[in-house]
Amino acid sequence: MRRRPTASPTLWTGLVLIGLCALFSLLRPAAFPTLYNAQTLLVQAGPLLLLAVGMTFVIITSGIDLSVGSVLVFSGVVSAKTMEALGGGDATDLGWGAIGVGLLVALAGGALWGVLNGLLVAVARVPALIVTLGSFGAALGAAQLLTNGVDVRTVPSALRLTFGTGTSFAVVPNLVLVVAAVTLLAAWLLRTTRFGRHTYAIGSNAEAARRAGIRVTRHLVQVYALSGLLAGLAGFLSLAYFGTTTISGHSNDNLNAIAAVVLGGTSLFGGIGSVLGSVIGVFIPAVLDTGFVMVGVQPFWQPIAVGAVLVAAVWWDQRRRRARAGR
Repeated sequence: MRRRPTASPTLWTGLVLIGLCALFSLLRPAAFPTLYNAQTLLVQAGPLLLLAVGMTFVIITSGIDLSVGSVLVFSGVVSAKTMEALGGGDATDLGWGAIGVGLLVALAGGALWGVLNGLLVAVARVPALIVTLGSFGAALGAAQLLTNGVDVRTVPSALRLTFGTGTSFAVVPNLVLVVAAVTLLAAWLLRTTRFGRHTYAIGSNAEAARRAGIRVTRHLVQVYALSGLLAGLAGFLSLAYFGTTTISGHSNDNLNAIAAVVLGGTSLFGGIGSVLGSVIGVFIPAVLDTGFVMVGVQPFWQPIAVGAVLVAAVWWDQRRRRARAGR
C-alpha cells in the first residue's frame, strides 16, 4: 500500500510560528503586531540567524557546534579591543577605516576558532560534541581574560548609528539587510554549488563521499570555519546593536541556534536540511522571548520552552527517519 506523503518539517515550523504570532497578537494587540516590535524582533534575531545559518551547514554534515555563542562573544571582544586600541583608548569617534579593521578582526577571530574546531574534528577525529564543548569554554574564557570580565563600551558612534540603529527605506534596519544578504548567499551556496552538494553527501555517508572523491577532511574544516566566520560576523553586528560586548548576554545562543536549525527540518543525523527552514525556525525562540516579556511571563521560562520544543523536534525527526526506512 502506498504511503500518503507527509507535510514537510518547514511547513509545520511555519505554521507553529504563525500560531505563536497570532497568539501573542491576541494577548497583546497594542504591542506585539506593531512596526516597532517587528523591527526590534528582526534586529534582535539577526545575530542568532547568522549562528543558525552556520549551524545548518555543520549539522547537515552530521556534526554539531556548541561553541558559536562563545565565539560570538570572543569575536566581539577582539573587535572592540582592536578599535579601542586604534582610538587610543576611546573608539567613539573612529572612522570607517578603523571600523573596517575591527570587522576583519572579528571575522578572523571567529574563523580561527572554526578552523581549530574543524581540525580537531576532521583530522584528530575527536567527537564534535567534545571539541566544541571545549571551545565553548575556551573562547568565553579568552574573552573574559582580554577584558578582565568587564564589557568594552567604547564602540564607534558611526558603527552604532549605521548598523545599530540605522534604517534604509525608512523602515528596514540596516543590520537586517546585512543578515538577509548573507543568508541568501548561504542558501545559494548550500542549494546550488558543489560545496553544498558535498556538504549533503558527507552528512548522508561520509565514507561513501570519500570513496566518490570528495575531500571529506578538508570540507569539514571548511564547514566549521564557515560556522566560526558567521559567528564572528554575528559578534560584530551584536557589538553594533548593543554598543557593548555583552559578555554574559549570550548563554542561550547555542541552544537557540541548534533548536532553530532542528525545528527548521535539518536532521541531527545529517544529510537533510535547508537554510530556509532555519530562517523560519530561528524566529520561534525570538518570538517566544519577545512574547513572554510582553505578557509578563518570567524570561526564565524561555529556555525551558525552547528545550521542550527541541526535544519534540528531534523525536519527530526520528519518526520521519524510521518511516522512510520502513518504506
